[in-house]
Amino acid sequence: MMTVNGKIDPALKLNNRERMIRTILGQDVDRLPLIPWGPWGETLQLWREDGYPGRWEKYPDINTDFEAYFGLDTGFSQIAVNLGYYPAFEHKVLEDRGRTQLVQNGNGAVLEIIPNHSTIPKIVSSAVSGWESWEKLKERLDPRSPERYPDWQAELQRFADSGAAVQIGAFPWGLFGTLRDMMGVEDVLVNFYDEPELIHDMMDYLTDFWLTIYEEAARHMQIDHIHIWEDMSGRHGPLISPDMFREFMTPNYKKIVAFARDRNIPVVSVDTDGNMDVMMTVLSEAGINLVMPFEVQADCDVVTIKKQYPHICLYGGIDKRALAVDKAAIDAELDRIDPLLRRSGYIPSQDHLVHPQISFDNFTYFVKQLKIRLGMDG
Repeated sequence: MMTVNGKIDPALKLNNRERMIRTILGQDVDRLPLIPWGPWGETLQLWREDGYPGRWEKYPDINTDFEAYFGLDTGFSQIAVNLGYYPAFEHKVLEDRGRTQLVQNGNGAVLEIIPNHSTIPKIVSSAVSGWESWEKLKERLDPRSPERYPDWQAELQRFADSGAAVQIGAFPWGLFGTLRDMMGVEDVLVNFYDEPELIHDMMDYLTDFWLTIYEEAARHMQIDHIHIWEDMSGRHGPLISPDMFREFMTPNYKKIVAFARDRNIPVVSVDTDGNMDVMMTVLSEAGINLVMPFEVQADCDVVTIKKQYPHICLYGGIDKRALAVDKAAIDAELDRIDPLLRRSGYIPSQDHLVHPQISFDNFTYFVKQLKIRLGMDG
């Protein structure tokens, strides 16, 4: 039975993995984890000009050096399996238009992008336009491909060395989220009505595809966390209704949760930007126990949501815009979420990646103040 609103007990002295899992399950912990989301690449480039000494370009994952410099917790680390296309589509520039480029990405979509900018690209065409292209795409979604899997002994050693909790599933893999990438957001929304059987088939196939990969991983190591990335909400609410979620997605979510339960995997999480207030009920019904990131500019209030869903761990909910203002704004924002820092069941973080308007000095101050409030060295 899950404990809700566990206490903070500094005498427990937990390791990273124990702290992560117990926090999410609402059990007693020594303190909350310190794993705020990391920066955009452009942010780090600007920070280096302001004194950030990180040599991040030498790392495949830029957060490695980021975590070490700021003294953050390790949190979760992803198992090195390929959950996408094999072989991937060739990433190539199709046309240089001056300020923009037309590119094909690894998902088979043709996009118009602004090079070297973390902006949302314009989708020109997508990998799936109907049944025929979907059936063709399945050829790249064979879970039995040996190239998908790592050297398991090396992977076990990596986790033993890092002390990270073990995660499988990551951006950009989810049900709505992946279909959006496969079809484009407008087409996927239209097809919920025009081609519902296609949507069902895609979601059902992807669920079974991922669970087959998860099963192979579970044969070799204990998984702690299954992550589902969706981004199915906008600023004013979800892109699909709760009833549509229940029809198309809940059966597959319950299949994933049942898989986790049968293999003693304690955490199943969902990441969706935007206002997700009305989706919290269906996520709770489906058995999800960790949700993120609760964007404040989309009117998400983690203090209120936690009262409504005390059994779900919330991750995020600190207004990233405050971090771009000044120290007083940071203090005020930490005061706002302070009630959640006093018990288990919450992971404090800004509500998205660190954007370039957040200065090195402001983020350093934010981390220092958060450490003080968590009972860590300031």
